Amino acid sequence: MKRVVVTGMGVISPIGNNMDEFWSNIKKGMVGIGPITYFDTTEYKAKVAGQVKDFEPGEYMDAKAARRMEPFCQYAVAAAGQAILDAGLDMEKEDATRVGVCVSSGIGSLQAIEREHAKLLEKGPKRTNPMLIPMMISNMAAGNVAITYGLKGKCTNVVTACATGTNSIGDAYRAIQCNEADVMVCGGTESAITPLSIAGFCALTALSSEEDPMKASLPFDKNRSGFVMGEGAGVVVIESYEHAVARNAHIYAEIVGYGATSDAYHITLPAEDGDGAARAMSFAMNEAGIAPEQVDYINAHGTATHANDMFETRAIKKAFGDAAYKVKINSTKSMIGHLLGAAGAVEFIVCVKSILDGYVHATVGLNECEEEMDLDYCKEACEMPVNYAMSNSLGFGGHNAVLLIRKPE
Repeated sequence: MKRVVVTGMGVISPIGNNMDEFWSNIKKGMVGIGPITYFDTTEYKAKVAGQVKDFEPGEYMDAKAARRMEPFCQYAVAAAGQAILDAGLDMEKEDATRVGVCVSSGIGSLQAIEREHAKLLEKGPKRTNPMLIPMMISNMAAGNVAITYGLKGKCTNVVTACATGTNSIGDAYRAIQCNEADVMVCGGTESAITPLSIAGFCALTALSSEEDPMKASLPFDKNRSGFVMGEGAGVVVIESYEHAVARNAHIYAEIVGYGATSDAYHITLPAEDGDGAARAMSFAMNEAGIAPEQVDYINAHGTATHANDMFETRAIKKAFGDAAYKVKINSTKSMIGHLLGAAGAVEFIVCVKSILDGYVHATVGLNECEEEMDLDYCKEACEMPVNYAMSNSLGFGGHNAVLLIRKPE
């Protein structure tokens, strides 16, 4: 099995549209949540979201191509371009058939569906946009990335709800391990802050109705009231260690473990005992050949829903035993909200940056936890060596995905 390393990163997020800005704002504890401006929220219980700001598609693609892409695809192409540039990947020197893509969206474009459905009702079927289908389906993020950058290798799209971004990187990791590709451009993207989406999640009672952006997304806090919708994209370039060394690439981190399991329990709730998530964490550590005591930091799924934070805590205790009380745990969603299909990929990038900088960010807004939730959820940021970092993602349908990375040797 080939070793796999991270050599490039790109991000579009509510707190920055490039790596430097994003990471700087993470370290500042900036909250990118604010009132929803995309539509009138008067009749909606949820009023705030983590919207992407000041994004200009023309900075990453030509105007004609941008017009044929919905925001989730635009974000993917932009983040992928950043990652490819960061990796110094010159496609003129690469075998394009050995460079693949796994950039995924959990939903695709609800904007296109809502827009064209309204047109259908008002003007009839003949007025439907002929580009509706290729603009709405979720695999078009991967397709547009491959087309834009000439990547002719394996090209797939994983849809596992909130675990999408993590599964995408994990599946790309497996593709390189098994010699299906030398390089994979992988991650997640999402743009689902729409009337139908917000209404649907409100109906599930999953979204916070708190209107104060600083109190809306409170992972692990006893006053948490639901998650806050976010949007954006996180994309990384990963490649075989041999390939990276051969082209003298800068190696940020090495992926050493991946675990994917199913709760087989409920379509929206995690298993109450945390067994599925615990097994995914254990699988990742077993593959890496390390003990729980060696993991320095966990970027938790941490959505700020009552069930997720409680049951993920149980899962960590089950997988880590006594070591659960020594590992640092935080939730990036406290700053940017829940990016759904992009969440795991952006949080994976946070893990890589934490290793590089020796810095674990605070779970912003965390004040007091309930009795059973007695782990170290990082009320304050800390500087510390991070040799092993774990990223957890838990999706509707019982999908659990975990990635484990280490400092490069």
